[in-house]
Amino acid sequence: MTKAELVEDVARAAELTKKDAERLVEIVFESIIETLNQGEKIELRGFGSFRVRERGARRGRNPKTGDPVNIPAKRVPYFKPGKELKELINDDGPPAHTSSDASSVNNPDDTRQPPIL
Repeated sequence: MTKAELVEDVARAAELTKKDAERLVEIVFESIIETLNQGEKIELRGFGSFRVRERGARRGRNPKTGDPVNIPAKRVPYFKPGKELKELINDDGPPAHTSSDASSVNNPDDTRQPPIL
């Protein structure tokens, strides 16, 4: 789902204009970002929680040249889904197939493994 699709869904569900729904979605996103920037945790009961995790500085490698690179410490956003969200996702039926092999989608007994390259 894109942000535009989310705006359309909100507009339809709340019987708002797209412009008002877009502003509402923007306000929610801005509130989440501002709260995380202040170092606070956001808990949405039944949905999940957002928080910021600290990643320490580390040494990495440039994949192109193989040269060592210093990677600075940074803060990264993290989302942990709530119990109810997990249950709703898992109770909605079979998971979507992501395999491009149509035969395994049509034949659930097909246990062939892809070739190892």
